[in-house]
Parts: sequence; C-alpha cells; structure tokens
Amino acid sequence: MKKIGSAAVLNETYLQREDAYKNHIRKLNAVKDKAKLGGGAKAIEAHKSKGKLTARERIDRLIDSGSKFCEIGILAGSGMYHEYGGAPAAGTVMGIGYVSGRQCMIVANDATVKAGAWFPITAKKNIRAQEISMENHLPIIYLVDSAGVFLPLQEEIFPDKEHFGRIFRNNAIMSSMGIPQVAAIMGPCVAGGAYLPIMSDEALIVEGEGSVFLAGSHLVKAAIGEVIDNDSLGGAKVQSNVSGVTDYIMKSDDECLQQIRSLVDKFGRSPKAGFNRIESHPPLYSPKELYGILPEDTLKSYSTYEVLARIVDNSEIDEYKSGYGKSIITAYGRIDGWAVGIVANQRSIIKSETGEMQIGGVIYSDSADKAARFIMNCNQRKIPLVFLQDVTGFMVGSRAEHGGIIKDGAKMVNAVANSIVPKITIITGNSFGAGNYAMCGKAYDPRFIFAYPNARIAVMGGSQASSTLLSIKIKQLEKEGKTPNEMQTKKLKEEIEKSYDEKSLPSYAAARLWVDEVIDPCLTRDYISMAISAADNNPEFPKFNVGVIQT
Repeated sequence: MKKIGSAAVLNETYLQREDAYKNHIRKLNAVKDKAKLGGGAKAIEAHKSKGKLTARERIDRLIDSGSKFCEIGILAGSGMYHEYGGAPAAGTVMGIGYVSGRQCMIVANDATVKAGAWFPITAKKNIRAQEISMENHLPIIYLVDSAGVFLPLQEEIFPDKEHFGRIFRNNAIMSSMGIPQVAAIMGPCVAGGAYLPIMSDEALIVEGEGSVFLAGSHLVKAAIGEVIDNDSLGGAKVQSNVSGVTDYIMKSDDECLQQIRSLVDKFGRSPKAGFNRIESHPPLYSPKELYGILPEDTLKSYSTYEVLARIVDNSEIDEYKSGYGKSIITAYGRIDGWAVGIVANQRSIIKSETGEMQIGGVIYSDSADKAARFIMNCNQRKIPLVFLQDVTGFMVGSRAEHGGIIKDGAKMVNAVANSIVPKITIITGNSFGAGNYAMCGKAYDPRFIFAYPNARIAVMGGSQASSTLLSIKIKQLEKEGKTPNEMQTKKLKEEIEKSYDEKSLPSYAAARLWVDEVIDPCLTRDYISMAISAADNNPEFPKFNVGVIQT
C-alpha cells in the first residue's frame, strides 16, 4: 500500500475553485429542494387534508429510525413537460433504505403531482427501480397512490417495450427470482396500474383512501351503464373481504407502514456475494477539500491522486502498473472498508517514459491496455469496480492510429462490457465520446451511475461541437440563399453553444435518468458504500469470459 495525496494548499486557485464548487452545490440543493415539494404547497395541503401522509413522509416513517434514505432520481423529469405544468421528481420518490434492518428498494407515488399520474419519465423511473432491485436482489416496497397513465402522453408511455407494461412483466420476473415485493395501496390504483400491487407478493390497502379497479365508476357507467361509487366498486372492504384481491385492510397510513415493517421483519436471510470488507477508516484528508481540487472549468487539469486521497480509506492504494499507461490510474483500495478496484482518468498533463507529454483525460493505447487487464483481474478476484470518469475521449492522429488505438480501445470496451462484478460509475468531470463507453457509461450496465454537479456528458466538448454544428447550419442557409454576415454568424454560434452546453449538463442527464443522481462530491464514499452494500445482496455470478480480444 502507498499513501497518496498531500494537504491542501489554500492558494488563490484553490479558493477560486472552492467558491465555484460551493456555488454548484447551492444550486443543486435548491433544485432538489424544489423537486421535494412535488406539486407545491397547495397540493400538499389538499393531500394532507384527507388525513394522508405525503410520499416522503411515508418513506420517513417506513425506514428504520435514525437510518438514511438514499434517494435516487430526484431530478428525473426536471425541466420537462412544461406544457403540462411539469412533473417534479417524475411524480415518484424512489431510493434505498433500511426497513426492519433489511436494505430495500422503496418506490412511492407522489399524489401531489397530477394525482400521481404516470408520465413517460415516471414509467422509466419505476423500471429503473425494478432494475436496481433485480440486479442487487433487493426486496422492493411499492407505496401506491396514483390516478394512472397521464392520458395526453399515452402514446409515449403505453405500447413500447420499455413502457408501462414492462413494469408488470418485471413484477412477474422478480417473483420468479424470489425477490420479495410488498405493495401498499394508499390511494387510487386504476386500470393497468392495478396490476402492479396485485402482482406483488402481498398487498395492503388503506380503508377510506385506497381503491383498486380496472375501471373507475365513471368509466363503468360509460361502458356498461352501471351506476356505482368507487368505494363500492373497489374499496378496501370489497377487495379484501369480497374479491380477495388485497390481503390486509389498514385503518391509516401509519398502521399500513407499521404492518409493512412487520412483514419485512419476518423475511429470511439470503446468502451474500461475499465482497471483502473490513473496518472502515476515513481518508487522511477531508472530502470537503474536493471543492478546492476540482476545477471550475472541466477542461483544466488537476491531480486525480488528490481526488482519490479524499475518497479511499487511509488515503492509500495498491497501484497496478503505476509507471505504465499513466493517463488511467488503476489501483486496488478500500472505500468505507469495502475492497474496490479503481479505474480513474488522470487529468494532469503526464510525461511518459519516452519523454512525450500526454494530454490529461485522454485514453492512450497503453492506458487502455492496462485498464483492460486490471478489469479482468478484478473479475477473477470478485472485487467490485469503481470508475471515476473524467475523459475527453481516445487519442487521435496518425501516431495513435498506427499504434492500434482502436484495437486497444476495443480491448478495454470488451473487458468492461463482459465484466460480471458490480460496477459503480461516477462522472467527476467530462464524459465525452467513446471515452464514456470505455469508462463504463450508462450503456455498459453499471449497477449505479452518479455525476458531480460540474460534470459534462456529450459526444464531444462544446467548442468542437459548436464549430461543427455552425458549419452545417451555415451551409444550410447558403443553400437557401441566406449567407449570414459576421454578426449573424457570431449570434448563431452563441445560440448553438448555449443549447449544446445546456444539453451536456448533469442535470439534463439526470432529468432523463441517464445518471441515477447528481451528488455532492463530499458524499462520494457514502454513495459507493451504499452501492456495494446493495450489490452484496446478490450472490449469483455468471462465468467471466471476455470472448475474442485482439492482442
């Protein structure tokens, strides 16, 4: 083991970066706080006037006292569906928390957002929750309070493979996998949405508020002429004592939540994956110093070793091939006691053994080769992988092409794609082009993927992209006989850059669930530990095989 990092030097650069990053955090927290209000103060007041708890209050009372709820996807839907009044947090609260000592995935409809109606992003968020549950063998608890599909957008939520119906398919698959599913009907549960709780292992219903039916009273009257109220059609007593659809009648939200805790308390214990964990030790340097280390401009360089020194236990690592392929750091270490394999882009400008200066954040042939071999080692030894992405892509040019950069890049992508150990990805800065893929981007099935507030996710950097897009736009205008002058060209470029930059922000990605959460860098250790703890619940590993790799 070797110690890494050094005490922060509080010079002008550090203080400028710290101030810029704290501003990022303030903005992030403000957006999250707004999302937590769901449909707003009036909608919350109306909801609570019925004697009901809000989605977040329900979760707070469900999880173990003093424990933390790790919310995922709080920015889902942010900035989307303006024409319909928005869908804060996609109208659903989801995350991982401890219930009766058992780590569980919890999904709760927020009925203050359009009566809990399902937008397209709501379905995607619920499917993501089920995916996390399946990958990590976590019991899942649904707190149902929804008016069903948001009809104006039905074509974007109903018919496709990853749409609404996938949720019920997943219910069935999870049941066959032996993953416990408990559903509490705490409000309306209508039409196709009725299948979610009833395809769960056990369903509870709150009397006076909960109802479940394929068609509500208005639709029943329109369809067959029958006149009946919703409670008589599918209320708690009807569905529990007459139809036998639900299993428990509860008098209130609180009683329902306590019953769920009692049910989870009886679950048997399953084998663990057995990832190596010892007593946790904090880093030698405060994680808060990450604010002053990470640059305000993601194209500026910094030492990734200094970042790692504020994340890993005791600020120490076993670095693999430290003198070779220096644009990627590969190392074994511990995070909150968990043994991990770390693959991190080095953002400093590096001098190779041949004296060549290498650009930080770029993947060269030697670093791709090293990373592939390291990833294979971790798979053989059942060590979870942590990817710290700050990558602008693979090296280009004749020298790189003649050296086989595509071949070595393909080797690394192959190893990442076929990896069987849990992969946790954190985008700490840039995530551009094929570098996103090689460093385990969303397409490569990381168990969890998080991003820092100043991250950028795009095919290429804004300046390169805007120049290319501007050239295309000018050619289009010229074909129309509208050649722009210098001032018009400048304005076009600024508009293109602004649009491109906005779409590369982590908040934009999180709104669409391309990342699970935008996180405070100070909490990196907590999120990684939570992720590995969740992954440890799944003991099943396929055989590791990377297939054909060109050498």
